[in-house]
Amino acid sequence: MSDQVNSFAINFIAVVGIVFLLLVVVGGIVAVTLYQIDKHQTAQTIRRNYPLIGRFRYMFEHLGEFFRQYFFAMDREEMPFNRAQRAWVYRAAKNLDSTIAFGSSRDLRIPGTYYFLNCPFPTLEEDAVSTQPMQIGPYCRQPYDAPSFLNISGMSFGALSRPAVQALAQGAKKAGCWMNTGEGGVSPYHLEAGCDIVFQIGTAKYGLRDAQGRFCEDLLREKAALPQVKMFEIKLSQGAKPGKGGILPGEKVTAEIASTRGIPAGEDSISPNRHPEIASVDDLLDMIEKVRSVTGKPCGFKMVLGDAEWLDGFCDAVTKRGIESAPDFITLDSSDGGTGAAPMPLMDSVGLPLRESLPLLVNKLMAHKLRDRIRVVASGKLINPTDVAAAICMGADFVVSARGFMFALGCIQALQCNKNTCPTGITTHNPELQRGLVPEVKADRVAYYHRHLVHEVEMIAHSCGVTEPRQLRRKHCAIVVEGSRSIPLNILYPEY
Repeated sequence: MSDQVNSFAINFIAVVGIVFLLLVVVGGIVAVTLYQIDKHQTAQTIRRNYPLIGRFRYMFEHLGEFFRQYFFAMDREEMPFNRAQRAWVYRAAKNLDSTIAFGSSRDLRIPGTYYFLNCPFPTLEEDAVSTQPMQIGPYCRQPYDAPSFLNISGMSFGALSRPAVQALAQGAKKAGCWMNTGEGGVSPYHLEAGCDIVFQIGTAKYGLRDAQGRFCEDLLREKAALPQVKMFEIKLSQGAKPGKGGILPGEKVTAEIASTRGIPAGEDSISPNRHPEIASVDDLLDMIEKVRSVTGKPCGFKMVLGDAEWLDGFCDAVTKRGIESAPDFITLDSSDGGTGAAPMPLMDSVGLPLRESLPLLVNKLMAHKLRDRIRVVASGKLINPTDVAAAICMGADFVVSARGFMFALGCIQALQCNKNTCPTGITTHNPELQRGLVPEVKADRVAYYHRHLVHEVEMIAHSCGVTEPRQLRRKHCAIVVEGSRSIPLNILYPEY
């Protein structure tokens, strides 16, 4: 009997061993197969950069949908962008259904929350009209008829990788919007797709500097001769770091980026905290006129508003010189704007948020009868339809977004933009990480994101009873203040 038991035990162990061995072999074959599939697929950056292991992210992301209320932050709790905001962008970029069920997870009592004041008789679909191109720079030799109210904000080649710039440029071409170069200058990757370009002139004059680092008019003429370059933007300040210039670590200054910027490779690229030649309102207007006269194209400036007293002097100076001397546009950045690298005190505590500065700027322009002359471009954390529509209600002619389009590329908010380790290949120059970002695939997502955001802003406009977004006014939007009550924007910020 014992021999039979021993024989059975031995056979059982042998069978188990064989089964285990088969499972190991089959598991190994499956793992190798999945590894090769992930490595060569182009739809998902994480899986392409981290074959097989990267699948766990999507599994955990899916499980988090059910367990986050116990172990993770809620949908509306994260900063700088919460999960609900990111999820909307991801769905829009993938051209998926963006509807939700049961009820909003948004706390409607928090100060700063926007409500749109719908009318009893919304605009019918057959009565709606498409937003028409708006002209910028009527006094220029080559004014620009900007086709879309939503555009890609300044992100420089250097802060962004080559495939990220390529994907954004291709996506901008498909979407019919402009792409701002950021302060790093225009590269071949901005131009190859054929999209409209806004050339940003940063404080270090990257792309426009001679061997001594001085502003070079010959290089400006060279860039203006590019038919894709439609406008020039003088960067005075940026939302995440008012009063400080750009910061690009030396490890991200490759030979190609150094050539584009006109600086040495491998050294930290630190921009001055302002343009040395612009120390007053008159200096600013002189610089705008110089760029406009040399290029023949519209020229404006980008700023973060803090102290607003100087705006009256600025408007008076424009009126004194003549209305044609005005900047063709002003890009107004918010204190909660983003960047690749900035000191925390500046990012956290300097400058006004857009909800305060935008109506203030628009009112100043109205008071000095310059509103119709100067186009206003709103920037800063505008990635969802609600915030874009609110900016238009407050007076913006155009809206630009950087991080929204980064999410469309696949950004997972890893908060590693200031390093060379971005896991999605967007802000790194590591070729192994860049290979996961396939421009041809991500360009479609950029275009889908643009299309869905524009469509849903139009939907808000129609709910308010107007036929297209630029007809939205402050009376169409309210904002929650202390005490959890809302006040219409035209009451909180009366128009001049």
